[in-house]
Amino acid sequence: MADVQQETFFQSSLRIYLRLLGYVKPYWIPFAISIVGFVIFASSQPAMAWMLKYFVDGLTDGNSGQFLGVPLLWGFPLFIVLVAVYQGIGSFLGNYFLAKVSLGIVHDLRTALFNNFLTLPNQYFDNHNSGHLVSRVTFNTTMVTGAATDAIKVVFREGMTVIFLFAYLLWMNWKLTLVLMAILPVIGLMVNSTSKKFRKQSKKIQAAMGDVTHVTSETITGYRVVRSFGGESYETERFDKASEANRERGLKMTRTGAVFTPTLQLVTYGAMAFVMFLVLYLRGDATAGDLVSYITAAGLLPKPVRQLSEVSANIQKGIAAAESIFEQLDEEPETDTGTVELERVSGRIEVRDLKFSYPNTDKLVLDDISFTIEPGQMVALVGRSGSGKSTLASLIPRFYQHTEGEILIDGVEVADYKLRNLRRHIALVTQHVTLFNDTVANNIAYGDLADAPRDAIIEAIEKAYAKEFIDKLPDGLETLVGENGVLLSGGQRQRLAIARALLKNAPLLILDEATSALDTESERHIQAALDKVMEGRTTLVIAHRLSTIEKADIIMVMDQGKIVERGNHADLIAQNGYYARLHSMQFQDEAKAES
Repeated sequence: MADVQQETFFQSSLRIYLRLLGYVKPYWIPFAISIVGFVIFASSQPAMAWMLKYFVDGLTDGNSGQFLGVPLLWGFPLFIVLVAVYQGIGSFLGNYFLAKVSLGIVHDLRTALFNNFLTLPNQYFDNHNSGHLVSRVTFNTTMVTGAATDAIKVVFREGMTVIFLFAYLLWMNWKLTLVLMAILPVIGLMVNSTSKKFRKQSKKIQAAMGDVTHVTSETITGYRVVRSFGGESYETERFDKASEANRERGLKMTRTGAVFTPTLQLVTYGAMAFVMFLVLYLRGDATAGDLVSYITAAGLLPKPVRQLSEVSANIQKGIAAAESIFEQLDEEPETDTGTVELERVSGRIEVRDLKFSYPNTDKLVLDDISFTIEPGQMVALVGRSGSGKSTLASLIPRFYQHTEGEILIDGVEVADYKLRNLRRHIALVTQHVTLFNDTVANNIAYGDLADAPRDAIIEAIEKAYAKEFIDKLPDGLETLVGENGVLLSGGQRQRLAIARALLKNAPLLILDEATSALDTESERHIQAALDKVMEGRTTLVIAHRLSTIEKADIIMVMDQGKIVERGNHADLIAQNGYYARLHSMQFQDEAKAES
């Protein structure tokens, strides 16, 4: 059983690592230059030991010896300088060009992850918190470079150093060197057992780092709520727990490395001590220079061997990080099997026998929904919270994919439209407005609307009753709105979202609580603008405001995922059913205020 687990662990690590190295391919030229640099650096290591042989023998001969055909007095210092220059060139080539590869891989992985976010289905974001997703882009990608490049640097530089030193030692005295090599299997076993611990601990560190990012992100985003409800101590405690968990896991990993390194060093130096004993015992006819040279070369071995053993920690950290990155990159993107592309639809919506439940749940959120909206009609969805109104609105632009029933736009099933084309026909305004830390103009003319003429933007803000407050901003349309529009009021943010929808000029308009954040004065103006905008457009409104619902051509009352009543305002009041009860409960106060 242990052998099977061992094999699986090795195969898994190798598979992930080979996939990771695939990201090195675009940078093979700087990578090859860096390898040449490390070979140059490594080949210089035995040179010092080799020089010492001549230096010591020269001392015993009274400095009368020759070094490379030059008197030892001048030749030896000159050769030291030349070796230093040679080694410096190798070090520069290796470190600089590998850094180029490393930073390129980080950029490529971050870009791949970010672009992948834009293709993932809604369900993925529902099931993963934003802190962990952000941590992947910021933290895990940098951990990966430890495996992809930093580890390669150590493997090649120190690995070649070990090879050159062993070659020199074999040339000097092959019997003694074979004794020294006997410790290699012991080192291999130690590295292998420690690698598993590093991999497991690294995964926990990355998860803990995700928790730290998540708590920080939530607290910064919701700082008003935190301060309003006195949540400072709670958030401090929550962050302290997440950070402490991260600290403990990091310390545990450090402890593993701290025990491993001296243990390995003890084994290495133990072997060295035994070799020293043999050198002195079996000296034979070797000169003092030969012995000093051999001992110096052997003494240079523990450092690269130790660094080679420690590289396992970096590789396992990187592999654990790469595993989480590749898990996301391997996620199925948002399904888009559609082939239909229409220049513009008339806006007829037909829903037939629609049933829907969210993935991995059995509860039906929508049950046997059927209705038709003719082009230009305004349909209002009302009902208690959780009755399925917003879910129904989300299915039309295919934020979620229905599996039972049909949703047709101009007689074409929404699944048959190409996603980008389908969403181009729909303008969506929700209660929770999303604005970007950009100018007012760029927030309105966003995405496909980026090339909209300035006149069209101004017309949209006028219709959304936003021009009045925009003109008062420091830089007008060029004013930065802050993260998620934090520098604007709720009503102002909502008006910008409505202006964005107006600028899109789509034949289908979905308003999900779109006027809920507006004061009565602002709503009057926007309602007048929406009345104009809705002419010739199919509009689906989810609203609680009486003034919005009264004007609807059809009102559909939803309860527990079903349409329980439908008709216009007067008919439904006359029926004295669900709508009449909702009206009396939710709209009575507003009706009094309006009158």
